[in-house]
Amino acid sequence: MKLFSGMLVATEEGVEATESHHWLWPEGYEIAFGGIASIIIFALLFWKVGPLVKKAMAARTQRVQDELDTAAADQSAADAEAQQILAAKGDIGAERSRLLADADTRAEALVVEGRARLDQEIAELHAKADADMAAVMNRGSDELRAEIARLASEAAEQLVTGGLDEAAHQDLIESFIQRVGASS
Repeated sequence: MKLFSGMLVATEEGVEATESHHWLWPEGYEIAFGGIASIIIFALLFWKVGPLVKKAMAARTQRVQDELDTAAADQSAADAEAQQILAAKGDIGAERSRLLADADTRAEALVVEGRARLDQEIAELHAKADADMAAVMNRGSDELRAEIARLASEAAEQLVTGGLDEAAHQDLIESFIQRVGASS
């Protein structure tokens, strides 16, 4: 009541109710009512909102911890996968070396086989060339013999027909026929 009576007294003395006694500090009753209201509001906030804030902070802490655990698990999985990749890479290098060595061996075998095949083909071509040369020589000698026989036959015919008269020629023919007939 004293507060209200102070307001009444102030209005009676000619001071306006909207003006305070000090430019920085409010009136005493305002401090009292404001302080009590603030204490009640802070107590209600602490009582009702405090557990919610505490629960939210605990949930946030748990969420951050879960993310940290997940990140650690992902990191260890990535490290394990990296080790597998590095091991596979090492295996790839060994496999690459093995395949290159195998390819070199096969290439060398193909070269040796190709050379052997070429040597064989060359030997066959030499043999065929020798046979062709022998055939050409035989054919040439046969043609030469045939030509000599033809020329000898012509020369003999020239000698026989030129040196024989008709009667001697007839006697030769008849004697040849008789010899052939006697021998059969």
